[in-house]
Amino acid sequence: MSGPRRPLPAWADVALVPLINIALAFVTVGIIVRIIGADPFHALRLLVVGALGSSESIGYTLYYATNFIFTGLAVAVAFHGGLFNIGGEGQAYIGGLGCGLAVLALDRYLPVWALIPLAIAASALFGAAWAAVPAWLQAWRGSHIVITTIMFNFVASALMVYLMVNVLIAPGSMTPQSRTFAASGKLPAVHDLLRGLGFTVGPSALNLSIVLALLCCLGVWVFLWHTPGGYALRTMGHNPQAAVYAGTDLRRMTMVAMCLSGALAGFVGVNELLGVHQRIVLDFPAGYGFAGIAVALMGRNHPIGIVLAALLFGALQQGGTELSFEFPTITREMVVVIQGLIILFSGALVHLPRPWLQALLARVR
Repeated sequence: MSGPRRPLPAWADVALVPLINIALAFVTVGIIVRIIGADPFHALRLLVVGALGSSESIGYTLYYATNFIFTGLAVAVAFHGGLFNIGGEGQAYIGGLGCGLAVLALDRYLPVWALIPLAIAASALFGAAWAAVPAWLQAWRGSHIVITTIMFNFVASALMVYLMVNVLIAPGSMTPQSRTFAASGKLPAVHDLLRGLGFTVGPSALNLSIVLALLCCLGVWVFLWHTPGGYALRTMGHNPQAAVYAGTDLRRMTMVAMCLSGALAGFVGVNELLGVHQRIVLDFPAGYGFAGIAVALMGRNHPIGIVLAALLFGALQQGGTELSFEFPTITREMVVVIQGLIILFSGALVHLPRPWLQALLARVR
């Protein structure tokens, strides 16, 4: 009789298992692509070229990845506190509303160097405020955070429709969008900055919000692993009884975790509204809040892992667009299928390769 298998080494658990799960997802996608009549290897090549084949493609991949970083960090911060925040979509929506309102109110009076920080702060404040209500309901009323955050996504969507149709719509406009921001409300595009430095790159939607995303990664890492507050938050997530014994106020820490999570999700509005649309529009979150759950799961709720997972999802988003142009049978929905399979193998089936990987590594030893 064989003894119990040894646990996987840390490097295999962190790096090898996610890579195997991604490979299994792509093998499954390849089978589906072959069934619908396309060459899976040609489709994979087009996917990679569409995501990384030019400076313009890379710019769009990084632009999409920026949103995934924000929402992935939002899910991770709450998860470390034992809270499953499903409301990133609504928090991004309301955070964008705050960002847009700040610009609409002040873009005629303030220069860009003063207005952009205020807009960023407004997006964080509105996103945190929207997350604070479900947090309060969980902490003081016992309402489950998953249920309340899901419900608040629909409330945020309905609220934005009402405001855009009845309050914020530009005069004379036939579409539900605000007036265009003034020049001081525009976040500089990366290709314009690089062109000013003498580098020629293709135009894309990538803007300086990617710097904000990287700063958020650094801030989350420092807070969670190098501050007493972050240690208390992680303790609450691992063992609430031990956290109470150590003197942590679980209600207060629940509010802190969810407000930080909502603020991070709210930064999606900075990338979308200040960097791309230059006005408040409907449906700008575009599912990033839900995809952030998969990004956090794949990245093991660590900032470095989240960045890598966000790059993968950004490449899928951009490469899938190019792929749909080449293959009429592969639509944008196929990209959603790919993302869903990655979520399936990285979430529900995350332990699928673990037994035979343990046996293989034991045999190698």
